[in-house]
Amino acid sequence: MTYIKNRKHAQPRFNPKITAAIAGALLLPAVAHAQQSQLPSVEVTTTQDGGYKAERASSAKYTQPLVDTPQTLQVIKRQLIDQQNATTLTEALRNSPGVSTFYLGENGSTNTGDAIYMRGFDASGAIFVDSVRDLGSVSRDMFNIQQVEVLKGAAGTDNGRGSPTGSINLVTKQAEMSDAFSATATYGSWNQKRATADWNKVLNTEAGTALRLNLMKQDSGVPGRHEVKNDHSGVAASLANGLGTTTRIFLDYLHMEQNDVPDGGVPTIGLPGYRSPQTVAAPIIAPRAYVTSAPRVNSANFYGLTSDYNDVSTDRVTLRVEHDFSPDVKLQNTTRYGRTHQNYLLTSFMGSAANLVTPNPADLSTWTVARSNPTIKDQTNTILTNQTYVTANLQSGDIKHTLMGGLELTQEKQDNVGYDTSGSLPAANLYNPNPNAGRGTWTMTPNSGLNSSGKTNTISAYLFDTLKFNERWSVNGGVRVDHYNMDAGSGYKCVTSGRGTLCPTGVAAGTLFRQNFSTNGNLFNWKLAGIYKPTENSSLYALYATSQQPPGGNSFALSSSANSADNPNFAPQKTKTAEIGTKWDLLNKKLAVTAALYRTQVNNEVEQDATSGLYFQTGKKTVQGIELGVTGEVTSNLSLTAGYTYMDTKVDSGAIVTANGENNLAYTPKQAFTSWATYKLPQGFTIGGGARYVSSLLRGTDDVNSGTPQYANSYWVFDGMTSYVVNKNLELQLNLYNIFNKDYVAAINKSGYRYTPGTPRAVTLTANLKF
Repeated sequence: MTYIKNRKHAQPRFNPKITAAIAGALLLPAVAHAQQSQLPSVEVTTTQDGGYKAERASSAKYTQPLVDTPQTLQVIKRQLIDQQNATTLTEALRNSPGVSTFYLGENGSTNTGDAIYMRGFDASGAIFVDSVRDLGSVSRDMFNIQQVEVLKGAAGTDNGRGSPTGSINLVTKQAEMSDAFSATATYGSWNQKRATADWNKVLNTEAGTALRLNLMKQDSGVPGRHEVKNDHSGVAASLANGLGTTTRIFLDYLHMEQNDVPDGGVPTIGLPGYRSPQTVAAPIIAPRAYVTSAPRVNSANFYGLTSDYNDVSTDRVTLRVEHDFSPDVKLQNTTRYGRTHQNYLLTSFMGSAANLVTPNPADLSTWTVARSNPTIKDQTNTILTNQTYVTANLQSGDIKHTLMGGLELTQEKQDNVGYDTSGSLPAANLYNPNPNAGRGTWTMTPNSGLNSSGKTNTISAYLFDTLKFNERWSVNGGVRVDHYNMDAGSGYKCVTSGRGTLCPTGVAAGTLFRQNFSTNGNLFNWKLAGIYKPTENSSLYALYATSQQPPGGNSFALSSSANSADNPNFAPQKTKTAEIGTKWDLLNKKLAVTAALYRTQVNNEVEQDATSGLYFQTGKKTVQGIELGVTGEVTSNLSLTAGYTYMDTKVDSGAIVTANGENNLAYTPKQAFTSWATYKLPQGFTIGGGARYVSSLLRGTDDVNSGTPQYANSYWVFDGMTSYVVNKNLELQLNLYNIFNKDYVAAINKSGYRYTPGTPRAVTLTANLKF
């Protein structure tokens, strides 16, 4: 038996599950526009909307232009998202090197939504919308997003608890003082269908009142994947008052519905490195050498059931008030309530030795794989927050200060419905699975005794200051204190053996118990950077920043397990990042070039002492590397964005985390490259395209001798587009993805039994309307 070396004591506390009701309705306005009867003969060109290059980030915490912001901060603008026809956050993040959904999940459990990995660590719990944390493991749509901001490195001072290696902020579309209407209609291979509308209307010019309405409907298949479906609809409204005045009020509302058929991936049999799976107790189950040489399955195969579902409903209301006391002093207050409910069922599989049945080795049609790991999630996430901050420009002698201070009050909740399951699901034919096989004798029934819940209350205060000594030298610093209080409770059934919680003496297996915990503490984070400007439009900088993640900070669950970082007896995970870099705005500030060297060290990882068997927070991991970027206009006709990263990762102290025994971090490519460029031709034509490279991807280690691939091979993918301006109101856009039909592994699960195939060659045609 193993024990925990205590750092502090958890106090049991009962935490009841709180439920809420949501209401929303889609409203589709009728938009009429008078068309001119005759147009003069002119050459039509498209509007660039500022190009790919952004001047600033949206958050008031970044008071300086990007060229003077001393940290790797990439802004992916709307024009780039539209040209690539990116509809999800995962697709938009392909423009940030080394950031993607490389990890498919645990053994039989499949990750849902935006499971983003960044610089070696899971960043899915560090996703924000307009600088407010966005909860829920869902796939985020781009229809109401103006730009995506990717901050890399420790971000504890900026955002509080979070990923050791950065955060992602989605900036929503807001009402503006101009009348405009645009719409898109897309049809593509594998029955992709999607339509959007974006309508902005000035309601009162004198009062500065405007309304913006964004609508979206999608009913699409997924290229390369049979039966998988994305059925989305959404409405987002933004009402603004006082635009152009000293007091501005914004009221935003979002309602999203997703009714998808989820994807559990395909078996890795036949991939490079695959060997016949065995159990830990082999040779109780024979090695079956013929399985090692078996062919791959069709990557389009679907191993779930058509009755699987991923139903998501999201409602979010935001009220933001801005007031300018003077040109140098500004106040902003943001209040948000958000609720996301996800109801998910995937009849997933795990191709272990026991589950992979080969009755006739010579007849592949007799081979089956058990659908033995159904993934069930009935989860509700809610957030209520109020953020208030003041920005002020001050002069102290010869030093100019740009101060930004704030206070945040936040309550976050997560509630999960527990289920009893019984019976068995029909096995899937390995090479010809039947998605309409039905559920056999398998049933699922809600059991309130297995419900779990978690609640975190946080009070945060922070202060940032940029001190400019002269035109060349400045210092940027910030401090943040978060006081958190977390309650968590979960029900469980005890077992007599295996991995579950063991039954007390004399208690029958299956007896229901409930564990309730609470924990609290303070997180102090800080950052400090020095900046030197060789020229007006360039900077050299050195940064040091910290971040922390307390127990349960990402999962909203506290654990009694001795080897879990979510055990409340452990201290928070701690991160420190050092970065030196340079940023240059070239070609009359139209092209941004960046370079950064960084080193991130993560401490307080939970590890077991080999001698005593006790668990201590002695683990340490390091990520260091280089990141290069270029974004903007090379000429008036040529726009470009590209990025490259090299990441050297290792476990400094603790157990090896990769399946092949290399001392690196899993799901982190050593090298990654991404690029996109467009060139405007005469007569309204534009051509463009890009390349993406991801080097070999190591998967995590497991406690089974699976024999499955220990890594995924590197790959290059090339995409292209062309567009034609028919007239001032209509543009046609053709996108071609994976031009050379590269076969690659986009994500792999921990045991290596399953993987997500990369998107094969696919095409979409989009009509863009503007008035």
